[in-house]
Amino acid sequence: MDSNVEILAPAGSYESLRSAISAGADAVYLGGSRYGARAYARNLSQEDLLEAIDYVHIHGRKIYLTVNTLLKDRELNELYEYLLPYYQRGLDAVIVQDTGVMRCIRQWFPDLSVHASTQMTITNALGASCVKEYGITRVVPARELSLDEICSMKQKTGLEMECFVHGALCYCYSGQCLLSSMIGGRSGNRGQCAQPCRLPYRVQGRKPEDIMSLKDLCTIDFLPELIEAGIDSFKIEGRMKQPDYVYTVVKMYRKYADLYFEKGKDGYRVSQRDKEDLLRVYQRRGYTKGYYHQHNGKDMISFQRPGIEKKEETEWKEVKLQEKINGKLILSVGQNAKLMLNYQGRQVICEGEPVQEAMRQPLDADRVEKQIRKTGNTEYTFDRLVIQMEGNVFLPMQALNELRREAIRCLTQTVLAEYHREIPEMRPIQDSREEAVISVQECPELTVLVQDEEQLEQAIMSERVSSIYVESLSGMDGRIIQKLRAGKRPGIRYILAMPYIFRDPVISRFEKIYDEMVTIYDGVMVRNLESLEWLKLHGYSKEIRSDSNVYVWNQSAKQFAKEQGICRYTAPAELNDRELKSLNIEGAALIVYGYQPVMITAGCIQKSSSGCDGKEGYLSITDRYQKQFSVRKCCRYCYNIIYNSAPLYLADKADEIMALHPAEVRLDFCREDANVVREMIEIYGTAFSGGETVLTPDMDYTRGHFKRGVK
Repeated sequence: MDSNVEILAPAGSYESLRSAISAGADAVYLGGSRYGARAYARNLSQEDLLEAIDYVHIHGRKIYLTVNTLLKDRELNELYEYLLPYYQRGLDAVIVQDTGVMRCIRQWFPDLSVHASTQMTITNALGASCVKEYGITRVVPARELSLDEICSMKQKTGLEMECFVHGALCYCYSGQCLLSSMIGGRSGNRGQCAQPCRLPYRVQGRKPEDIMSLKDLCTIDFLPELIEAGIDSFKIEGRMKQPDYVYTVVKMYRKYADLYFEKGKDGYRVSQRDKEDLLRVYQRRGYTKGYYHQHNGKDMISFQRPGIEKKEETEWKEVKLQEKINGKLILSVGQNAKLMLNYQGRQVICEGEPVQEAMRQPLDADRVEKQIRKTGNTEYTFDRLVIQMEGNVFLPMQALNELRREAIRCLTQTVLAEYHREIPEMRPIQDSREEAVISVQECPELTVLVQDEEQLEQAIMSERVSSIYVESLSGMDGRIIQKLRAGKRPGIRYILAMPYIFRDPVISRFEKIYDEMVTIYDGVMVRNLESLEWLKLHGYSKEIRSDSNVYVWNQSAKQFAKEQGICRYTAPAELNDRELKSLNIEGAALIVYGYQPVMITAGCIQKSSSGCDGKEGYLSITDRYQKQFSVRKCCRYCYNIIYNSAPLYLADKADEIMALHPAEVRLDFCREDANVVREMIEIYGTAFSGGETVLTPDMDYTRGHFKRGVK
């Protein structure tokens, strides 16, 4: 069998890149000076990155650049100039999170491969098909998927699948985490996560445990299964790791992928020594096989922080990697010296100084060969070298050295020229913000999101509320449906808030209730690309809105939403008031109250702490500062929603918000009782109807990012 699975290595520094290539990586992924999801790695400067592209290509490997953060408009406007030199040099692919970035790169550089980052939270063929329309050639699926789900996605879409096989795991679905952002201002969507999930928390008042700290992933024991499932690229996590880690891990996965293709599944065995070497190179919290064979589990969690062990300091020593070339040197009296080089089907011929007739001692063939073979620190070494000398020839050693150097330089140019590109004809998209086509209202609509029957009653009774979003977990229950039908008053709209994660078991549920959903609700609000694509396939004709986690950070992302049939997006939670103004949120929704979701997790706090009881509802976790976070157990969907410890409160900022002209301001209710719901509707109704000035409330609250934003 021929090996056809890519070993993809992290390169947080130039040293790590070289260690990965020398260990046998087929490709590396790395960040440049901007836009990468590892802002604190030793990311490469432009000069180093251009050199890295050449280095990788000389050795016949590939290089992928991470642009896997969300971009503000001013950053998006600078992205073309940032990418252009790398594109011209031959960059193989860009990894993206932002749908606006995805659109722009496809239009700017149509022949550049674009990969969908795991930050896009793609969980099945529906989401993958949505981005495939925009030229995505490879998907890095959510790490929470099973092997069957990944296999199904590949079969249905034909897209390449790049999956993590080793390294750290996030507790939250990647791209759906605002915990670090909300409590410390360091956004995971901007590559600055402070990893507060790794700290201890009390569950329901019990002793502190690292309840959200996952063990590291290790799949070396079942690589054959991953290969046979059709995974195209084995991705190793670790752009913050040292070169020795990268070298050891890449070497092991290279060795055992090759072993499978040599001996098949039946002949696949991992030696105990190799496994020990692999696990010893980085010991933090133990290892897990991840989600490939299980949805979640207590055994995946590292509850206690291990003691720090003193380790023997190791430093990676570069393994000299040189490509084998063949050559022929012709020295003939009266003719220019000629050196021909061959490398993987490429040939160059270089001429040097005229060959002289020896006056005394002619050149010795062995000495000439020895001199020509001195390739030193170049990327090549001679395999076969033919020395052809005609007559009593003489040529200074310096001339031979110059000829060798020039031939190698020409060979390198020939190799790299195959990767170089011209500046594309398609010029960069300008800042194409449109004039608002929606008439600006003096006061925005007041809308609410409710989770239970009691909250729904209060929302229906208030004349101030124009639209009610009903969480889908309760939105199709009999009593809720009965109230919606009975309480319909003129002018009010009911919107079903779709699940945060829309994997196959959830889709099956929604297939059964689709017709009733269309009958009862005036529209839906989607929270992922899967829901959006599913509605399109069904020919859904009612209003589709999107929530704040379907990120719209820039004009191009706004255009993506429009192209996908989204009539109203919700402004993202991490932009401040000045950035929201620049984005121009006229026609959009803005969340102005509520306990904001900071994590959507496949892991279950209940199951990990005391066992699965299968009961919908809430529990709480408390951090070291005694801040309490509510956790909603969404058992029907088998995920948790972790909410911020304090609610967002912006009623007293009504004048500033109305200056932004959002189409609606939304109150998101979580565990609030009827009294709080009624009070908040009244406060915000007054504040956003030009009524009396609202004072700050006597309670703990947060301004979110309305003033501070994220870097």
